[in-house]
Amino acid sequence: MILSASRRTDIPALYPEWFMNRLRAGEIMIPNPYNRKKITRIEVSPDTVDCIVFWTKNPEPMLPYLKELDDMGYCYCFQMTITDYEEDVEPNVPSMADSIATFLLLSERIGKEKVDWRFDPILLNHKYTVDYHVEKFTQMCGWLHGATERCVLSFLDSYKGSLYLEPEPEDMQKMAQKLSKVAKDYGLPLFTCAERIDLEQFGIRHGACIDKERLHSLIGYKLDLKKDAGQRKECNCAESIDIGMYDTC
Repeated sequence: MILSASRRTDIPALYPEWFMNRLRAGEIMIPNPYNRKKITRIEVSPDTVDCIVFWTKNPEPMLPYLKELDDMGYCYCFQMTITDYEEDVEPNVPSMADSIATFLLLSERIGKEKVDWRFDPILLNHKYTVDYHVEKFTQMCGWLHGATERCVLSFLDSYKGSLYLEPEPEDMQKMAQKLSKVAKDYGLPLFTCAERIDLEQFGIRHGACIDKERLHSLIGYKLDLKKDAGQRKECNCAESIDIGMYDTC
């Protein structure tokens, strides 16, 4: 079983103590995201959990617990988002400089193969232009390229009520071409996350954040995992159990 912690809630940033208490107790109660009265109980132990995938914009509060995680015998990895937005888009998120420092510390602590850098979602407007993103991405690559084995990109998807519009395909291609050149200069592979657009002409492949082949290399044995049917059609992730809850960040 793969635990996703979590697409719905930034557990490392906000609920690390709760998470560790659940591991110590050996069980997690998970409300259904569409009906919170419906609860699923799962037993957790190093024997039942093959890997924990953490999703976060700030893993720093989780760092004091990593040794205990290791001592308990859990395998884990991180998907850490570092973007270039200011507080008008992302309030209450560490600065780019602070995030980079934490990423480097985390990578040194657990190994670069266990920390993916997510540069997503990419939105474009009069302030956050293609050139703006490329400049900031170049700065970040200079710091992060040796601390991770890949970078994951995605473009903003517009939903009902969204404040921002989804970039046009030509803007995505222009952005991809420039980011790809920067990443290539630093030897950093780029992958997309749940994107319909094909950017392979720029050397950017469709990726899977929960990639069973990469998990195999981390845990040392193969997993019989199907594609996660609960995600968007374009998502290539393997199946997992998400233990978060919406509207808790």
